[in-house]
Amino acid sequence: MPRQPNPARRSERSRQAVLAAARELVTEVGYTKLTIESIAARAGVGKQTIYRWWPSKGAVVLDAFLALSETGPEAGIALPDTGDLEADLKAVMRATVAEFADPAFEAPIRALNTEIINDPALAEQYRLRLAGPVDEAKKSRLRSAQQAGQLAADADLDLALELLYAPLYQRWLLRSGPLTPEYADALVTLALKALRP
Repeated sequence: MPRQPNPARRSERSRQAVLAAARELVTEVGYTKLTIESIAARAGVGKQTIYRWWPSKGAVVLDAFLALSETGPEAGIALPDTGDLEADLKAVMRATVAEFADPAFEAPIRALNTEIINDPALAEQYRLRLAGPVDEAKKSRLRSAQQAGQLAADADLDLALELLYAPLYQRWLLRSGPLTPEYADALVTLALKALRP
């Protein structure tokens, strides 16, 4: 008796092909020229397959970006906690700078930032599935530093994150200067001057 194909396995294979195609194409042609048709053609699936799983090309790109990380937000995120807040923050900021310099990460995240400006539903998914969990992990590390007396007890942790990350994002978004490990270190040093007890 012949074995029946497992539709779940076939679907997962198609899903992975779509995500890989979206990542490749957004890097090759940019978000503006990216279409559901081109993703479907590259992935070897029908357009209806894509629309069954995703409401828009922005949603495909979000999932493609999330799939780059094997330990995405769903798997739980933890920042280093060696007891040395400055060293831990510098390691995390340097890793962020490195990601933004990597075309595999940079192209999809730039595309997402472009799209969420005009798509409130995608913006909400981005907050729920990526930005929110990552920010919570960062605040957890900052809370640990507060408890250890390394940060002011009354420091607003949301504002602390903005002090650290907003300049980096602005420089990246506007392409106004190089994102280097030295720049990441300087941001940490300056932010901690404001946040220490």
